[in-house]
Amino acid sequence: MRGSRIAVGALVALALAAAAPAGGTGAHEPPSVVLVTHDCALREFICPPFAQAAHRTGTRARIVSLDARQDVAGTFALLAKQGHDLVIGDPEMASELAHVAERYPRTRFATIDIPVADARDRPPNVAVVEIRPSEAAYLAGWLAGRMERLRRGPDAVGVVGGFPIPPVDAFVVPFRAGALRAAPGARVATGYARSFTDPTACAAVAEREVAQGAGVLFDVAGGCGPGTLDVARDAGVWAIGVDRDRAGLGPHILTSVLKRYDRAFAMLMRQARDDRVPPGRTIVLGLRRGGTELGRISPRVPPPVLRELGAVRRSIVRGRIRVPGPS
Repeated sequence: MRGSRIAVGALVALALAAAAPAGGTGAHEPPSVVLVTHDCALREFICPPFAQAAHRTGTRARIVSLDARQDVAGTFALLAKQGHDLVIGDPEMASELAHVAERYPRTRFATIDIPVADARDRPPNVAVVEIRPSEAAYLAGWLAGRMERLRRGPDAVGVVGGFPIPPVDAFVVPFRAGALRAAPGARVATGYARSFTDPTACAAVAEREVAQGAGVLFDVAGGCGPGTLDVARDAGVWAIGVDRDRAGLGPHILTSVLKRYDRAFAMLMRQARDDRVPPGRTIVLGLRRGGTELGRISPRVPPPVLRELGAVRRSIVRGRIRVPGPS
């Protein structure tokens, strides 16, 4: 499909402040920021946070939600011609965004949530934000191991991933390290469902890990993950969610590992408002800068364990604990 003929399709107007942007004086016009992504019905980890950030910052914001028939590069090119203050690309569109950015050097682009190491050759008008979940995953692993020490029998936890790929192992590796720090010698069973969409595939892996004695199951499998969480509920063991706070699913949810896309988007929107989006800069968001954190923690966790968890968090932020990532 030719770029000039793209039906930019599901253009969703999100938020337009009636007054000055949050925290502003009224001297700045609200910036125009566009997010290009895939079907928002399948991207609930990215579309609602973008809307929340737009509302919070008083940004004129749109989501361009593309289906499989639409031209990603052509869409970026069309938006570049429209004069927006910032065009943000979905993590899966990083290569198309970089290609278009070379042709439109006066347009400011950003790619969110890709590893900084993968963005070294990006054009100078592209900012890169990496949301690094490893520190929060380590905390979740520590909490899982610590709660296992309160349970009778051998210490064992389980991880159910989608595929053995770096974005998944960015959660799995630090989770394992945290669990072993809290419960040295614990068994950490790791299985992959080979799916991000089929809950029955995750359920099968989770059932095997429960049969092996796991008292906590960590879901790292997107739309496949509800199968893991359901198995944990039915088996009477703890579950740890990912991406969204799963505490509302029931008392079996120990906590969740969250990437705070809303904070990353809000940061970029404020920079666009102040005309200071750092071209070519890489920004890493972890615990210290609020890019990742644990969701609500079960009220059944004893207060002494919560205090210990807080001490572990402070040690990570201060650099006293080195959190590993995928090799």
